[in-house]
Amino acid sequence: MKNKIKLKHFTVATIAGLQFALPALADNTNNVASAPATTDNSNTSQAAEIDALKQEVQELAQKINTLENQSQTQAQPSATIQALDQKVRILERERENDREDAAALAKTQPKISLSADGFSFSSPDTNFVATLHGLVQLDSRTFLVGHAVNNPNDGFLLRRARPIFTGTLFHDFDFNFTPDFGGSAVQIFDAYLNYHYNPAAQVEVGKFKSPVGLEVLQTDNWTYFNERSIATDLLPNRDLGAQLHGDLFGGGLSYAAGILDGAPDYLGTTLNAVPSSADSNLAFAGRLFAQPWKNSKIDGLKGLGFGVGGSYENDRLGTVANSGLSPGYKTDGQETFFSYNGTATSAGTHWRISPQGYYYYGPFSLLGEYVVSDQELSGGTVTTTKPVDLQNKAWEISGGWVLTGEDASYNGVTPLHPFNLRNGSWGAWQIAARYADLDVDNNAFKDGFATAGSATEARAWSVGLNWYLNRDIRANVSFAHTAFSLYDGNNSLSAAKQPENVIETRIQLGF
Repeated sequence: MKNKIKLKHFTVATIAGLQFALPALADNTNNVASAPATTDNSNTSQAAEIDALKQEVQELAQKINTLENQSQTQAQPSATIQALDQKVRILERERENDREDAAALAKTQPKISLSADGFSFSSPDTNFVATLHGLVQLDSRTFLVGHAVNNPNDGFLLRRARPIFTGTLFHDFDFNFTPDFGGSAVQIFDAYLNYHYNPAAQVEVGKFKSPVGLEVLQTDNWTYFNERSIATDLLPNRDLGAQLHGDLFGGGLSYAAGILDGAPDYLGTTLNAVPSSADSNLAFAGRLFAQPWKNSKIDGLKGLGFGVGGSYENDRLGTVANSGLSPGYKTDGQETFFSYNGTATSAGTHWRISPQGYYYYGPFSLLGEYVVSDQELSGGTVTTTKPVDLQNKAWEISGGWVLTGEDASYNGVTPLHPFNLRNGSWGAWQIAARYADLDVDNNAFKDGFATAGSATEARAWSVGLNWYLNRDIRANVSFAHTAFSLYDGNNSLSAAKQPENVIETRIQLGF
């Protein structure tokens, strides 16, 4: 810039000098005009040179003016940019202060959120959290001609209607309170407190599912069919007690070991109060389940899990209504095909074992388990002098395929494109199939423990279609066929033991 100023001053001085010199030259020219003619040509040449110099001076003056204008134009944007930059810095600092103030305020305010996972309240430090979930299932059952199992009625039913309250207290205590309004009477299905300071060693007390069966432990939202398989008839469902459980190696190994009341709530029944005159000793239940490749990079093995569950108890004398003795085994249509008579009582050891496993890979899923239930009974109508050991067995295998390509899992299917008519999305579709078998010990019939008309074996197969409109809403339809075998000692085939054929539908809201 300084060089430009010096050049400007030099140029101006030069022009000024020329302004004084040029007139002088002009006067000399005029004076020479009176000289002899021999000098005319020389004077004419000098006049032309002077005109040329004037022209150059004018052009140089114009260039100087142009440079001055450009310099002023360039200086003005530079100053504007600096001013704008300063304003931006001020605004950024003000915004940073606002964020800091908002963050400080948020630390003192409770948090409320609503999402597909439920409605949640939380303290600012998340030490206290309360979440509201819900499960509503509206079912229909249509029995086809020839079923004739206790002559069931077609119709609709509210299978489950459960507000589910869960949360955390003082950061380390989880709770669950789940009543059910779906039956003829209100029941409390879950009511427990779980201390989870260390995920590898948690303590749970209250009423919860006994840690034995694989399909029993699967939540009601995500089973393949409306009802669990007949194999689960041999397994306990919910019970009162305490258990130690946890996940090791990043979830690669899970375990549970519990001390329970010993009078379990079988599937579809209510946990009855146990009179002091007829009780069961405490039961011990446990489960070990491994997913060795859960955290590996081998996609084909991540979804493989296998394990074993079991229970043991020593029952005191008690009737069907107030002991660990099952009130009956039910079909897919929830009709009883086997039950113990009123004189049967539990009278000794009762143990169960259930090897189990599943495999999930992409849209493919497979689940299976085997159950043995061994129990000592007395009070048969034929043999009453000593307890009789009955060993009932069952197994099932279920599979599915997500037609729309989403990944299947033990915790259901999440549609990649939830149902929306506006953009032509139809959610996720899954086909499912299942086969199950339950075989009652023949001694139950031989020694008179079974009620009249009970079947000694049931074989059931089912096929179904599940439609996941989104993560919270699901619709499904299925067909189940169950065939029965009677004990060889029966003289005739009862009409009540004709095969059961039932079509079931469901509309479900679960969040």
